[in-house]
This record gives sequence, C-alpha cells and structure tokens, in this order.
Amino acid sequence: MSPDTPNEDPRSIVWFDIDNTLYSASAKISQAMAQRIHAYFVDLGLDEDEASELHHAYYTQYGLALRGLMRHHDIDPMDFDQKCDGTLPLDDLIKPDPRLRKLFQDLDRTKVRVWALTNAYKNHAQRVLKILNLEDQIEGLVYCDYQQIGFTCKPEPDYYHNAMKEANVSDPSKCYFIDDSQRNVTSAKELGWGHCVHFCEVGMEIMDGGKTKQLVRNTNDNDPESIPQITDLEELRTLWSEIFV
Repeated sequence: MSPDTPNEDPRSIVWFDIDNTLYSASAKISQAMAQRIHAYFVDLGLDEDEASELHHAYYTQYGLALRGLMRHHDIDPMDFDQKCDGTLPLDDLIKPDPRLRKLFQDLDRTKVRVWALTNAYKNHAQRVLKILNLEDQIEGLVYCDYQQIGFTCKPEPDYYHNAMKEANVSDPSKCYFIDDSQRNVTSAKELGWGHCVHFCEVGMEIMDGGKTKQLVRNTNDNDPESIPQITDLEELRTLWSEIFV
C-alpha cells in the first residue's frame, strides 16, 4: 500500500441512490426534469418529435441524455446543469421526512459507513440532501462529474469501480446498495456487491429517458438469486437487520 493511501476502513459501506429513492416518485421530479431536458433538445433546433426520440436514444445508449449531448452536439455540460437540474423547484416538490432521517440515524455506524451514489451532478445531489435534512447523515458522495471528459455513470461497471476506489473499499461483498433502477442494482450485483436492493414504488409513474414508465413488481420473487424489491425504505430494517441498531 502506498504511504499516501489511507488504511481501509474495516466497516461495510451502504450506498444510497438519491433521486426517486430518498423521496417518492410522487414528487414528480423526474417529470419536471424530463420537461427541461426536452426543452434543451428543442433549443438545439430539433422539432418536438425529434427531441423526444433523441432524448430517449441518448439515455438508452449512454445512460444519461447529457452524455449524448456532449458527444454529438458539443454542448457545455454546466450550461445543461444550470438550465435543467438547476431550475428544478426542489423546495416546492420535496420536504424533510422525520421517518427517513430516523432510518439513517438507526444505521449502526460502528458497522457501516453511509454514502450517496447518484447519476446527478454534485449541485443537485447536495440540494436534495439539504432539503431532506440528511446532509449530516451522509459521509461521502459519489456523483457524475459533468466537468470531466468521458465521465462514467450507473450502470457502467467503471462507475462502481470508481466509487469503491473513492470510498477506499476493496471488497465488493461489503457493499450494501439500494437504487430505484433495476439496471443499476443488477449491474452492481454482477460486480459482486453483496447486498443489493431494488426500491420500486409499484404503480407509480416516472420518466425514463423522456418516456413514461409505470413501476412494476419483479416477476421472479421466488428465485433465491433475485434482487429483493421493496416499496418502502423501512423494509431495509428487516432486509439489512444486521446493520441497524
């Protein structure tokens, strides 16, 4: 080990996704964001149908519409962040939840560290955590660095590898992870992350790459290898009972 590398923390690490996980999809932030991204495409000179199709195509191919915009349209990612994420009226859409804060407080910090893992830029992530009154409960934040050329995002394996490197954890089996995206948790599990959970508010509608998607329950619940799916974060107290006080 390099003398500049800190000793690895022996505790496990809990990774929480932020958007549509720490708050309900009923807040409709994904819809508000989709409208802003659509408008951004239209401002590039595309008509409404072209903007919708390209938005979805870039999201599907690159994980984030922004990465397609950067690659094919040479846009300024910070301009995108300011006009899309930066204009979301988050204070009107989400509020602190004492029940959620108590969930975080009840995690046994002698056994785990708690980090956030998001595909948003740090400004948006920090805004959400502040509004939800969780800033002091999160020890670290891994985000998509829009200012970095070729930045990675979930569900790409390199994103998870980089997250582990940043948090100084070498054993993927010590990673607990919850995300509202089935793709994201599946990717993490395939990399050996030991305790993956899919948060899914069944019946809710979200925007997925600019397209409306209704959340549905897994059909393989009887498969012992399947990823557990929950509809309420309180269920983590049972699934991850070993890391709660």
